[in-house]
Amino acid sequence: GAWAFSLPLMLVSMAFMHMPYGNWIMLALSLPVLGVFGRMFFVGGWKQARHGQANMDTLVALSTSIAFLFSLFNTVYPRFWTERGLEPHVYYEASCMIIAFVLLGKLLEERAKGSTSSAIKKLMGLQPSTARLLAGGIERDVPIATLRAGDLVSVRPGERIPVDGTVESGESFVDESMITGEPLPVDKKPGDRAVAGTINGRGSFVLRTTGAGADTLLARIIRMVQQAQGSKAPVQRIADRIASVFVPTVIGLSALTFVLWLVIGGEAYFSHALLSAVSVLVIACPCALGLATPTALMVGIGRGAENQILIKDAAALEQMCRIDTMVLDKTGTLTEGRPSVTEWIDVVPPSDGLYDAVYSAEMKSEHPLASAVTAYLAGRGARRREVDSFESLTGRGIAFRCDGASYWIGSRALLETRDVRPSVELLARIDRLEQEGAGTVFVGQDDRLLSVVVVSDPLKETTREALEQLRRRHIRLVMLTGDNRRAAAALAGRLGIDDFRAEMMPDDKEQYVRRLQAEGRRVAMTGDGINDSQALARADVSIAM
Repeated sequence: GAWAFSLPLMLVSMAFMHMPYGNWIMLALSLPVLGVFGRMFFVGGWKQARHGQANMDTLVALSTSIAFLFSLFNTVYPRFWTERGLEPHVYYEASCMIIAFVLLGKLLEERAKGSTSSAIKKLMGLQPSTARLLAGGIERDVPIATLRAGDLVSVRPGERIPVDGTVESGESFVDESMITGEPLPVDKKPGDRAVAGTINGRGSFVLRTTGAGADTLLARIIRMVQQAQGSKAPVQRIADRIASVFVPTVIGLSALTFVLWLVIGGEAYFSHALLSAVSVLVIACPCALGLATPTALMVGIGRGAENQILIKDAAALEQMCRIDTMVLDKTGTLTEGRPSVTEWIDVVPPSDGLYDAVYSAEMKSEHPLASAVTAYLAGRGARRREVDSFESLTGRGIAFRCDGASYWIGSRALLETRDVRPSVELLARIDRLEQEGAGTVFVGQDDRLLSVVVVSDPLKETTREALEQLRRRHIRLVMLTGDNRRAAAALAGRLGIDDFRAEMMPDDKEQYVRRLQAEGRRVAMTGDGINDSQALARADVSIAM
């Protein structure tokens, strides 16, 4: 809007300044720019002045208003100058172009920041708006807000869990990684706790509600993120800091200019004194300050985007070079964040068709690790065969027949029911892997153990190099994770991270960041899940993978 009026105003002032009623046309074009589009600068400048302070708004308001009022005086009463042998110049285009340029700078900066509330919107998107209420043997969809503690809610396969509650009946695996950071889905049986926003696997169950709507863990996280975002003081712009010194200096120089003209030249030079004083104020307007900062930020933000770094907040760039502590989530940050087969241990030489049989059976399985096994076998060229019979062994695994042979796949509990006893060396190796946070799947035929499949969350290829670069910059590394202590200790040991905390809930992570900040540290938090959102909002700089 400001540019729509400023460009024709500039054209008139440069090419048609002596046209009839030219000054009045320029006055008419400048009024909307100052009165409507540039109003924010005058309001901001006035608020600063009431508190005895000055910033960029003060400079813009002061210089543009003086240029405008000086021009208005010359338009209405040009004889004041002509009688003194001077031409009554007007500077409407200067005041309007200053506002248009600074507004353009603000627009560029706002676009670079993006929506500051997107993190909270994303969190809210995890909360279903309706739930399937089970009453009198009949299921019906109801708004979340109508649910009360004790209500029974049905959860179907693949759905996002709508409320906090305990499992009343049924069984399934639930992906809780966005809340706890645990990469492996958790088996939920009657009596176990389930949390709103987490994702059900292939089973179904009935929940007895303990919290709905604003009473859920997810809702509490959303509130804490809002509080943390609201409480973080905005970084003071460099331009504002300069302006706080610059404005009084410029006003002083302008007044000094006026006084010196009168002292040296006398009253006859009053018009020269006034013109020179106004010129100092107009010329001193910090167009460069107002534009250079957002322009430099746009270039930096653009270069970041080319390298897959999306910068939402310009203040983060200022803070980033000052951090001395990097807090790291484990799952999805240091690791890939999804389970995959990292080792396949053949206890006996594999028979022809074993991989095909396991691949075909796991395609039918509802177990969350089945997809990791099928992805691994597909990469090794396994093909799908006809499965003659298939039986799900609740909580233990599956049994099936393929090509006339009987197989079973499952957990350590299934080994005991089959009376299979692995060697001491193999058991020690399995124990060590499980202590490091890996999951194990056993494959057997009749009473023989054929293979042990190790499923874990592998390290990202770039993790070690990234940590080494941070160490070279003398940045303290801290790992916070919702995983169990053994798995956290094993990974921290492999990566050389001395400072780590395990079994951390979302508010624990935020409290730890607070503690570091209270010690005077400048903290950057790097995470990927909803479980990290409070700590991300609290940190001086937040980096989301």
